[in-house]
Amino acid sequence: MRIDVVTIFPEYLEPLNVSLVGKARARGRLDVHVHDLRDWTYDRHNTVDDTPYGGGPGMVMKTGPWGDALDETLADGFEAGAHSPVLVVPTPSGRPFTQELAVELSERPWLIFTPARYEGIDRRVMDEYATRMPVVEVSIGDYVLAGGEAAVLVITEAVARLLPGVLGNAESHRDDSFAPGAMADLLEGPVFTKPPEWRGSGMTAVSLSGLHWMLGRRGRDEAFRRTAVNRPDLIERCEASAFDKKDREILSILGWSPEPGGRFWRRPEDMEQ
Repeated sequence: MRIDVVTIFPEYLEPLNVSLVGKARARGRLDVHVHDLRDWTYDRHNTVDDTPYGGGPGMVMKTGPWGDALDETLADGFEAGAHSPVLVVPTPSGRPFTQELAVELSERPWLIFTPARYEGIDRRVMDEYATRMPVVEVSIGDYVLAGGEAAVLVITEAVARLLPGVLGNAESHRDDSFAPGAMADLLEGPVFTKPPEWRGSGMTAVSLSGLHWMLGRRGRDEAFRRTAVNRPDLIERCEASAFDKKDREILSILGWSPEPGGRFWRRPEDMEQ
């Protein structure tokens, strides 16, 4: 996969050289190019923004630098053999970034990120490039940052770990929280490692022969507890067929009841606790 990022703060993207993403780059799984938007400015102040038409607070990023930067980025990518680009625009008004979207983006061969600053990029830029390629506007949460670079790091790491050969264990991401088809879309349960006993909390009473089963069921029960507290909406939208008998038991204990259509809902008296 090729990734291009156009930004006025290239140094913000240094984390792309370390950890999982850095290793993916070193192994040739990711071909990352970071570009300084100011290289496409032609005044002595390297101006990339201007006041908005119609007045209002803040500044808007100009069409000129973005258009020239994206044209050259596309030309360089095509010349290097890249194809099928997708423009990824981090913005609070975009589509919520989910594991499902991460999977979709991981299946694309070329992503071009446009992290904005100030009040955003002149809308004509997105409209222009939408005539040439898919444009995906993405929000990583219901809050506002000073710029889109942090979102680029989040999206890139989520996408990169899904690429073949990036994770040491190819099955590692299949049971992640929010992974498609993973445990009825519950949040991931707790995990454990050695030693079996630590600071008075241990697992020594469980025989080794039953440990794997116990952790699997206990982990699933804990996943239900964690999801019920932090993301009850995930349980509410699950199909009834996603739950087995033990799942239904733990849901009942947690205050959930099946409705006639089969989905579960939280009893009002339990919501108040």
